[in-house]
Amino acid sequence: MSSLDATHYLLSLQLLRDKVPSFDAYPFCLETVRQLERIDFHPKVTYIIGENGSGKSTLLEALATAYGFNPEGGTRNFNFATRASHSPLHQYLRLAKSFRKPRDGFFLRAESFYNVASNIDELDKDEPGAYKPPSHVRDSYGGKSLHQQSHGESFFSLITHRFGGQGLYVLDEPEAALSAARQMAMLARIHALVQDSSQFIIATHSPILLAYPDAAIYQIHDGALHLTAYEDCTPFRDTQHFLNNHQAYLKRLLS
Repeated sequence: MSSLDATHYLLSLQLLRDKVPSFDAYPFCLETVRQLERIDFHPKVTYIIGENGSGKSTLLEALATAYGFNPEGGTRNFNFATRASHSPLHQYLRLAKSFRKPRDGFFLRAESFYNVASNIDELDKDEPGAYKPPSHVRDSYGGKSLHQQSHGESFFSLITHRFGGQGLYVLDEPEAALSAARQMAMLARIHALVQDSSQFIIATHSPILLAYPDAAIYQIHDGALHLTAYEDCTPFRDTQHFLNNHQAYLKRLLS
């Protein structure tokens, strides 16, 4: 599909392997990065899954940073930095974009969402002794400080109120603070946004979120990215096996 035929915003990602200074240095020494060539993104939802430490979050962070999002999360207008923890991988990625430009966008990192919430409060804070017209940034996030909500509530408030459609949304383990019921509700919200011309790229461990039917699932196995059917992906199979044989698993795990 050419960029002129594209129905999505981000078409592909390619590692500029000839520009990499050394595959012995971090993050290029990660097996997932060492073997990375190209990822073609689904026009609606693309999932990247893998075990802890496989490099999926490093890859997603680099993608988001290369696209122009703040490395710690937020929109492309966020420019705060709590600490520079992101890798230089984004400097060696080539993103292929379509002619279509998203109206909205957000990069959600579960591990640094607290910093995003703090920055939103800071933008809405009146300066002592001086008149400052209220920016009401938090109105876009449900009208209430994200710090005044539970972790799960603040995540869901972001997805419900801030994601406005016709957007590119990059989400790193969004299920981290959500119950199973809220993950199902998030799946419905993703569908509504996809129907409103949105594109999602998600790193997750959740078999619930992975169930979206019109999507591509890339599973990291032995350092390589493999397109995988939902019923064959590890989160689904492991969860299914446990639920179907939980007594046998518990006996083995707790003996």
